[in-house]
Amino acid sequence: MDLTQGTPQEKNSRAKKMMLWFGIISLIMSFAGWTSAFVVSSSRPDWLKDFVLPNAFIVSTVVIILSSLTFILAKRALKNGNHKATSLWLIATLILGVIFIFNQFSGFQQIIDLGYNFTGPTSNVTMSYIYLIAIVHILHVVVGLFCVLVVIYNHFKQKYTPTNMLGFELAGTFWHFIDILWVYLFLFLYFVR
Repeated sequence: MDLTQGTPQEKNSRAKKMMLWFGIISLIMSFAGWTSAFVVSSSRPDWLKDFVLPNAFIVSTVVIILSSLTFILAKRALKNGNHKATSLWLIATLILGVIFIFNQFSGFQQIIDLGYNFTGPTSNVTMSYIYLIAIVHILHVVVGLFCVLVVIYNHFKQKYTPTNMLGFELAGTFWHFIDILWVYLFLFLYFVR
């Protein structure tokens, strides 16, 4: 397919989707670097081999999976022209995203309660990696929540139609990516010691 072909709107759509995928690929490379460093560091003598992830991280994993489902349902409702259902599913996605972040911070509190801080004399390299990976992911969830807010705003301004969904689709792609990324990170941190 020739990328130079098509209407200006089609070219704009392809360019924006390609820019999003470049961003996603760079994020994948960043998190691959951090998880690789986690694996390399696990040979250190002070590495915790028997740590247990906080239960709040398990809850947040379920919540973020549900948020992807609600975004899918919002898109389906939009395609069917159901404005009210689209609004409800988008707001549900936003609420679940906030609940995810709340659970992440609850997980950090559980780690602190175990006696491990991010830095300082009560820190540990294992837990510092977990903090780093989770905090950087939370920052991307915040960006995703901002995208969802923009989509909600544009939806209420009726900028999306079943045939004009570019911003909606871009936000959805990013949201699903950060959801899948967390599931990967959770499974990685759960199984890799």
